[in-house]
Amino acid sequence: MGFASMSVIELVLVLSLSFFHGGEGVLSTLDGPFKPVTVPLDNSSRGKAVDLSDTDPVVQRVVEGFEPEQISLSLSATYDSVWISWITGEFHIGYNITSLDPKTVASVVQYGMYGLPITDEATGYSLVYNQLYPFEGLQNYTSGIIHHVRLTGLMPDTLYQYQCGDPSISAMSDVNYFRTMPVSGPHSYPSRVAVVGDLGLTFNTTSTVDHMISNHPDLVLLVGDVSYANLYLTNGTGSDCYSCSFSQTPIHETYQPRWDYWGRYMQPLVSKVPIMVVEGNHEIEQQAENQTFVAYSSRFAFPSEESGSSSTFYYSFNAGGIHFIMLGAYISYNKPEDQYKWLERDLASVDREVTPWLVAAWHPPWYSTYMAHYREAECMRVEMEDILYKYGVDIVFNGHVHAYERSNRVYNYTLDPCGPIHIVVGDGGNREKMAIAHADEAGNCPEPSTTPDEYMGGFCAFNFTSGPAEGTK
Repeated sequence: MGFASMSVIELVLVLSLSFFHGGEGVLSTLDGPFKPVTVPLDNSSRGKAVDLSDTDPVVQRVVEGFEPEQISLSLSATYDSVWISWITGEFHIGYNITSLDPKTVASVVQYGMYGLPITDEATGYSLVYNQLYPFEGLQNYTSGIIHHVRLTGLMPDTLYQYQCGDPSISAMSDVNYFRTMPVSGPHSYPSRVAVVGDLGLTFNTTSTVDHMISNHPDLVLLVGDVSYANLYLTNGTGSDCYSCSFSQTPIHETYQPRWDYWGRYMQPLVSKVPIMVVEGNHEIEQQAENQTFVAYSSRFAFPSEESGSSSTFYYSFNAGGIHFIMLGAYISYNKPEDQYKWLERDLASVDREVTPWLVAAWHPPWYSTYMAHYREAECMRVEMEDILYKYGVDIVFNGHVHAYERSNRVYNYTLDPCGPIHIVVGDGGNREKMAIAHADEAGNCPEPSTTPDEYMGGFCAFNFTSGPAEGTK
């Protein structure tokens, strides 16, 4: 198969135009396959994988009343529409909590082209979510009011200015700016796309985000594992390893204010540059009545409806000549189920004359040489790899494994010039340990029975049934 592997602090891949156009001096995958290369971990590169504390100035609430905070931008399915999201009011955490009423504050965005008066206005919807635990001694959480407003009728590759909030109570944000995506076409691309996974909110995270900002991306792709709020108990006590430190808790707790801290810290970037997120395992966050992924599904806006999806777990969008497909590894992906049927429809609708590049992203990788999470997503690969290959997906981005790794073009564990490149960008800065050991090193191959994930459809990592590794683990 062949991999290039490297463990570094800042696992942000910035795709530039030279990547998409095969610029002078840039190797093409057609020049491959390339010999596998592993760069040993430089222990000094680990940096400071320590979470920012709740007293750090960058995570403090600096607005008053119902003024907007945690402002973020995300794309709709096409260049002419974007989503603006923000939060008003304060969260509450404790044993007896009272939720805010979303109806008390309007969801309004006033906007216009840069350099012209702000004359356009759009309204949207708002919600509040709760994280509740039916166990004595655990604190419950209720969010501030989360607003989502969709702007439509925008011009391509155009700088806009906007304010969000409720003008009726003089609770509007400062003016922010964003640039729309270029029109879709074979010679039309965003200049740079930053791809990151497993970000968290540590001092390493700040290094990663600083690196992204310095590269001036037009779009950020976050392939799962966002705030790592689930490394904390409800009383705010955290650990690098939840199961190691808190193995006796009746349910896997979370400390939801970490989401608010993350949103505040990220605002300077994502209020100007759209961020597209897909869920990871750290977003599961089980609570009362077996609810999961509530914070993830509530806090971000997704172009689900615009792309024909009925779920926040999977959707698609265009960014110039690239069609992105975001898939859910923690929701059913079997052929008879909704996600697979949606994927089939979406792929069939792609016009490669308009969007020549087809990029897919989800959280856990199908191909990785590391022991960590080895073949954990095999069931998903078995169900979905054929259809991605059939429609000629070019690149797959994943996180989950806390390392950087890039494959040759591969299909069914075989070098294949028509298969996609798989790229893992799984250490954006979170506080968990980095992946170091490789499964193909002597004595390291995990027993298949140790690798299943209960949220990923069971266990499929039996001996290989086809390809060059047939009959082996």
